[in-house]
Amino acid sequence: MEPLISKWHRELEIFSSLKPLLILEGNVLDSYRYPVPGSIPEDELVSLSRYLYGYFSDQGYERVVFYSNLIGFMNPYKPEMLEDYAKDGHCDIRNGVIPAEFKGNDAQTAPNLIRRSMLQNQKATVHILELASHYITSPERMDQQDVNSFNILLQSALSSATVRTIHGRKQNLLILLVSKLNDLPAWFYLNNPVCKTITLEAPDRDERKRLISGPAFPTFFDSSVYRTDAPYYAEHPEELEKLQEKFVGLTEGMTFTELDAMRRLSKKELTPIRDLCTVVDLYKYGIRTNPWESLSMSSLRHAKQDLEKRVKGQDSALERTLDVVRRAVTGMNGLSSSSTAKPKGVLFYAGPTGTGKTETAKALAEKLFGDESACIRFDMSEFGESHSDQKLMGAPPGYVGYEAGGQLTNAVKKQPFCILLFDEIEKAHPTIMDKFLQILEDGRMTDGQGNTVYFSESIIIFTSNLGMYVKDALGNRHANVTMDMTYPEVEKAIRGAVEDFFKLELGRPEILNRIGENIVVFDYIRREAGEAILRAQVDKIIRRMEEQKQIRIIIPDEAYAELHDAALADLSNGGRGIGNQVESLLINPLSRWLFEMEVSGNRTVTIDHFLTKTNPAAVVCHMDP
Repeated sequence: MEPLISKWHRELEIFSSLKPLLILEGNVLDSYRYPVPGSIPEDELVSLSRYLYGYFSDQGYERVVFYSNLIGFMNPYKPEMLEDYAKDGHCDIRNGVIPAEFKGNDAQTAPNLIRRSMLQNQKATVHILELASHYITSPERMDQQDVNSFNILLQSALSSATVRTIHGRKQNLLILLVSKLNDLPAWFYLNNPVCKTITLEAPDRDERKRLISGPAFPTFFDSSVYRTDAPYYAEHPEELEKLQEKFVGLTEGMTFTELDAMRRLSKKELTPIRDLCTVVDLYKYGIRTNPWESLSMSSLRHAKQDLEKRVKGQDSALERTLDVVRRAVTGMNGLSSSSTAKPKGVLFYAGPTGTGKTETAKALAEKLFGDESACIRFDMSEFGESHSDQKLMGAPPGYVGYEAGGQLTNAVKKQPFCILLFDEIEKAHPTIMDKFLQILEDGRMTDGQGNTVYFSESIIIFTSNLGMYVKDALGNRHANVTMDMTYPEVEKAIRGAVEDFFKLELGRPEILNRIGENIVVFDYIRREAGEAILRAQVDKIIRRMEEQKQIRIIIPDEAYAELHDAALADLSNGGRGIGNQVESLLINPLSRWLFEMEVSGNRTVTIDHFLTKTNPAAVVCHMDP
């Protein structure tokens, strides 16, 4: 098998012979598989330091030394290299380390030792500064000694000597390993002709595929399990390939260290080959059973009827919603995308107020996960400030609230299998849209504490009242849709307004592209739906009164007609408006009458009239003797 060499390794090959100062930033804490034969066994998983030592030793460098501001100079892989380095710098080695502070006026500080070594032309030397992000508090809080130390390093790189070796001419190198480039002072690397920044990213799809398809694959399983399962997959290689492809997709964005942890976890749990992908859920969420996989097709066949018991008059919206759910359950979501780690589904609910948008999300959570509390709601009107993204995702280190984490990230870590409901998304600050863009594209987010939170098992629902009103050239608001319009007309007008908001007003068409065709427009509550909502609410009140208070409420047809006419007189506020009318016309006056008559239970109460015309806040009732 031809070696698979990562992009950053190829950049290292090119620029280590051209630039004396290299900054490796990004995934520097990960482990890596050494891709070519040399001092490290091929495909062995090693730390980045071990990787770099092996690489530069293979390239003919005579000395590779590591520096940490907490320890000093060292070389745990070949200590004699450090002895030679100490002689040149006239330093003492104590317990295998050359102690050296990063800043100070002493000639034996680390930058001064590095400068002398970079200037010499006798031994080709590589200096690797580990965790260089931590040498200063921040680029904005550098004192004069911090500045001096980095100035010396900069001068060292600018004056780096070239050494003649048996492997050819080698320039002395200074390499800094940092988590983020902006942890270093910008003047150190910007417009610096001798500096090259190389970004280390998580293993790409090809690297993960090579890991799970190559010689390391058997090591994912206990030896006895592998011996038992392997013959079947040897006869059915197409099934094994599908399994491996699924694993590759589910592990998008994961590091080699995490992949290796899953390998050890799989072996420890005696996982059979067919259940390899369950290890991903076990590693991410601490669970072995995925609720999505336990959903039965038969229960979903009746899902629409179940949702219609709670959401009335929204046939088209419910059908569009269930299309997304069906794609998630059948594994067809994201087939047209290069990422398989995206959320299970994304929906954008728009339309008039009180039409069932939030209720649909709650009903869907109960249907999918057996509990309405699996619908986690965020009122986006609370996130309208520029710093609001920290409330959702968590504050960065050093800021107030860092320890608490973010509201969204905490919720998803606690309950990854859920529906995330973002109400009135248009009221959120635009910076939050950038976070949503990453979630919708990658299915993951790193919180302020540096923990990766996965959204790949959730359905994300945005709700909005966008499109109900539009502004004219003078900035005045006008109704964009009315109850006189048919549903197709309402849908077209609102979809157009939503698209204009993202493209023209917000200037973020890419967010609209991530939502795709999943803009679901809810219709006005029409007369027939209003009648169904009223009947459902009244029946619910009657049922609960009998269950909880043993009070039987009877509403004859004549009285119900009075309530019906009054409650449905104005449907502009949708189901919420009907609920308000039921509270005003039925619940409040009935509770007052029961209190005044001291009705405590085991009684039958008949409502004879709703005095909606003479006294809307009163009812005429009688009790059976």
